[in-house]
Amino acid sequence: MIAGGASGIGLASAELFATAGMKLAIVDNREALLEPAAERLKAAGAPEVMTEAVDVSDLGAMQALEARIADRFGGTDILMNNAGIQPGSSMFADGGDWRRILDVNLWGVINGSRVFAPRMIERARPGAIINTGSKQGITTPPGDPAYNVSKAGVKAFTEALAHELRTTEACRVTVHLLIPGFVFTDLTRHGRTEKPDGAWTPEQTACFMLESLNRGDFYILCPDNDVDRATDEKRMAWAIGDIIENRPALSRWHADHAAAFEAFLKSE
Repeated sequence: MIAGGASGIGLASAELFATAGMKLAIVDNREALLEPAAERLKAAGAPEVMTEAVDVSDLGAMQALEARIADRFGGTDILMNNAGIQPGSSMFADGGDWRRILDVNLWGVINGSRVFAPRMIERARPGAIINTGSKQGITTPPGDPAYNVSKAGVKAFTEALAHELRTTEACRVTVHLLIPGFVFTDLTRHGRTEKPDGAWTPEQTACFMLESLNRGDFYILCPDNDVDRATDEKRMAWAIGDIIENRPALSRWHADHAAAFEAFLKSE
């Protein structure tokens, strides 16, 4: 089951699963995208594709969805909680914008995991739960606080879920946090029709995810054409260093510390 599966990273991942011969349940709240996505996945080799227009923030709707998938397929082996929105936010903007971002990006992941995981565990089959986070939930750059808060919550929740499942007797379900880089999707398009040079395609991201899953990685930290892993590691190390060194919050963007960060970034 892939939430947010009718476009972007979700659809690219579904296409890889389709080529492996998996039966798919694609969930998206943009109903018009579902049928074209289903046709693409059938062409890629999926023997059966179920589509549903569901709001992942609606717990009752997710519970009903899980039951329908279980009735049709017997249960779920791979769960990808990938639905997300990024309309932009500011600290003191309309609270409704904040609520919707948190409802979809954070509660959608919590709902999907809590609703689907129990039956996945009970089935005693190998399985995986993949939750889509963001680098913005780790380094939390200024400019979009609601999105950052939602993705920081996804990171914390997914880490807790991984611990819970690996300490559950006879559980064969693993948990993974997908951390995309700059990917050209509907979320990042902003009116552009051509992919920026620095961005990865959804297909590149899905392939990197699959390679990471095969290695058993929990943190699937994706690079892109602008930022390599070494740079990501330094940015994240500096962010946690704010606490360790007792620097001001978000010191990377603080006038008194920006030069020190740049020197740190260039250091061996």
